[in-house]
Amino acid sequence: MLSISQLPSFSLTSVKSLRYPSSSSSLSLFFSFLPRVSNFVRASSGTPNLVACSPTESIIPRVNNAGLRIEETVDSVQGKIRIDSWISSRVIGVSRARVQSSIRLGLVTVNGRVIDKVSHNVKAGDEVNCTISELQPLKAEAEDIPLDIVYEDKHLLVVNKPAHMVVHPAPGNPTGTLVNGILHHCSLPYVAYSNPEEDDSEDEAYSDDEEMTSSSSYAASVRPGIVHRLDKGTTGLLVVAKDEHSHAHLAEQFKLHTIERVYVSLTTGVPSPPQGRIEIPIGRDSSNRIRMAAIPGGVSGGRARHAASRYKVIETFAGGGSALVEWRLETGRTHQIRAHAKYMGVPLLGDEVYGGTKSMALSLLQKRVSRSDQEEIIELISRLDRPCLHAIVLGFTHPCTGEIVKFSCPPPPDLAEIVGLLRRSGKENVN
Repeated sequence: MLSISQLPSFSLTSVKSLRYPSSSSSLSLFFSFLPRVSNFVRASSGTPNLVACSPTESIIPRVNNAGLRIEETVDSVQGKIRIDSWISSRVIGVSRARVQSSIRLGLVTVNGRVIDKVSHNVKAGDEVNCTISELQPLKAEAEDIPLDIVYEDKHLLVVNKPAHMVVHPAPGNPTGTLVNGILHHCSLPYVAYSNPEEDDSEDEAYSDDEEMTSSSSYAASVRPGIVHRLDKGTTGLLVVAKDEHSHAHLAEQFKLHTIERVYVSLTTGVPSPPQGRIEIPIGRDSSNRIRMAAIPGGVSGGRARHAASRYKVIETFAGGGSALVEWRLETGRTHQIRAHAKYMGVPLLGDEVYGGTKSMALSLLQKRVSRSDQEEIIELISRLDRPCLHAIVLGFTHPCTGEIVKFSCPPPPDLAEIVGLLRRSGKENVN
């Protein structure tokens, strides 16, 4: 059964560092695009607050950490605890994925016996020895790819990812990715990338905003870099770490769900109720391996992972044919927003994989807009080649200064154009 509960109204507030459109006309478009959530933009100046680390940053552990040894006895533990999780809790500045790489390389022993399974459970009294593995050579080459950099300092950068750009190399996309562009931009000796699942080479297998917590056979080693992912078709904000300390610190924030992630989308139809929380596990769709599915009770059966999203309808358009929806993620599962929206019966506009097809969009919108706009809406929908989903706000604690920083970027032209037409053709405000 769909688990949705009413929530108090929430809005985007207290944004500290923002990305602004370059022109006054674009700024007006950004304000008008989200009239119910635009107050936070006006509260800050047009220049992001650049973060500068204090002199105490020298205490940060060295970037490589190769050869670092841990020799400890496990204290009392409650329940089962995996060896990779326990080691990660004992070291600072080393990502969990790199710990997993060390385990697979045979660099970890428990009570004198080599352990090569990251899922091995430790118990009180176990003597654990671990040597952190070397960083391995890159499997991606630097490419001169234009990047929209929202913010950058010597520890991290925030990027506005365009549609159709894959985040990291995979067998189906070895070049032209965000990682390739970052290598060129930053001249980094190492950067993290991995395939979400070993048997997934399809573009659609990338996550809405899933934290990078493990490596794969395609990229068995671990390097600083990508902390979370966006779908190929999803636009918006991504944070990239430049050193391993920042990578581990940001990954921990994702693990603890303290990262603020806000998305906006256009749906086919209107969610009911207009705001709430959906908590339905998400797992691989048994009938389509490149698609995820919301599976009630899937956690207990081992078929799915816990997933929770909060949503709020900002505006409805075309007599209920579509809605502008704000999403806040409590978890970061593969295709979480897309799968939850489909389960609620309102797939994202343009999401052919999850049911938000062009034919459905046209059947809902074509006859509900004014006659003068019908030809234009047909043209816009026919050109739509991705789900209408944009990561509009990203907030986190800076891994060096401890300062809370937030960034925002306006939706891309294709999404703004459709919203503008639907709004011009008549709308219903949500009270």
